[in-house]
Amino acid sequence: MSLRARWTLDPTVTFLNHGSFGACPRVVLDAQAALRAELEREPIRFFVHALPERIEAARARIAAFVGADPEDLVLVRNATSGVNAVVRSLDIQPGDRLLTTDHAYNACRNALEYVAERRGAAIDVAPIPWPIRAPEEATEAILAALRPGTRLALIDHITSPTGIVLPIAEIVAALAERGVDTLVDGAHAPGMLDLDLAAIGAAYYTGNLHKWVCAPKGAALLHIRRDRQRALHPAVISHGYSLRHGGRSLHDEFAWTGTDDPTPWLCVATAIDALEAMVPGGWPELRRRCRELVLAGRDLLAEALGVAAPAPASMIGTLAALDLPPSVAPPPTSPLYVERLHCELFDRFRIEVPIIPWPRHPSRLVRISAFLYNELAEYERLAAALRELLAEEPRAAS
Repeated sequence: MSLRARWTLDPTVTFLNHGSFGACPRVVLDAQAALRAELEREPIRFFVHALPERIEAARARIAAFVGADPEDLVLVRNATSGVNAVVRSLDIQPGDRLLTTDHAYNACRNALEYVAERRGAAIDVAPIPWPIRAPEEATEAILAALRPGTRLALIDHITSPTGIVLPIAEIVAALAERGVDTLVDGAHAPGMLDLDLAAIGAAYYTGNLHKWVCAPKGAALLHIRRDRQRALHPAVISHGYSLRHGGRSLHDEFAWTGTDDPTPWLCVATAIDALEAMVPGGWPELRRRCRELVLAGRDLLAEALGVAAPAPASMIGTLAALDLPPSVAPPPTSPLYVERLHCELFDRFRIEVPIIPWPRHPSRLVRISAFLYNELAEYERLAAALRELLAEEPRAAS
């Protein structure tokens, strides 16, 4: 069986957008279907009696995979939920300052905006260079944006729009030296990178498991450093709140926030094992293979578009972004940024790849992903399609 056949992806689509939502292998979907069938056969037995122990087992397996103590890790639905749990739990006061970057994910930036508006806090935005020449430039930009009263920094481990891997351990340490806690948005990091969350040492770290670990949608982690756990609560308060006040741990709060489908969490171990077994050499070889492919795809596209790679290879994982010519089309209206060029790539060429709005020149980027089911010919197809579509576009005034 080819690696592509292990997924249920549409065979007529060139799928170069693993980074947005991931893609779940057949074996993981089968495991989830079996769990859902078990749940529906006897819901009370499943939720009340079996689920707590299964969640503990899932937490333990996930913690081992990301280099964490299970006691410091809870399960959430997605990284945005993890960010919300943190920023809405903190006792932000009028005059406090929150720091993020201009490469931050919009949904998580909105969580900061929501809290700042209601608490009278201010938000500072560090402009990380683009193009960027070295990781140190990101660290310097973040530290330069600090102000008296900065309480928390929300920093991406891997930036969503630009696909660059930031030197997160160094950033966390530098901010800690200046008395600032870091909330790391590691949405793309689990699976893409070999993580050691304990060594990174951030006060808070959240990451998705449905992207590069290929678990079902709705599986993510939130790592909370031991000295910051007492004040943390899930965004949804439910039964576990009273249990915790009775002396139980924060795990009781996060494990049950109302009736929901817990099977994504319970399938993470299956996903980890399935991907480990797909490639001789397991996860290290999987990461190496996908990174080499995305770099080759980036080089191919850069040559076809006549642009330079905007970041060094050392800052690339399995996502890569390149500049596109500025667009004269109206700005996208969808919160998920569906741009006209994105639609034309799909409608005319059956290519699924995101076109990312960018707040400064060149105003939009193309971002490619690479995973086990991709091959270099797909990036060649994208390059040819982009050349054709861009040649048809009216040019923005220089």
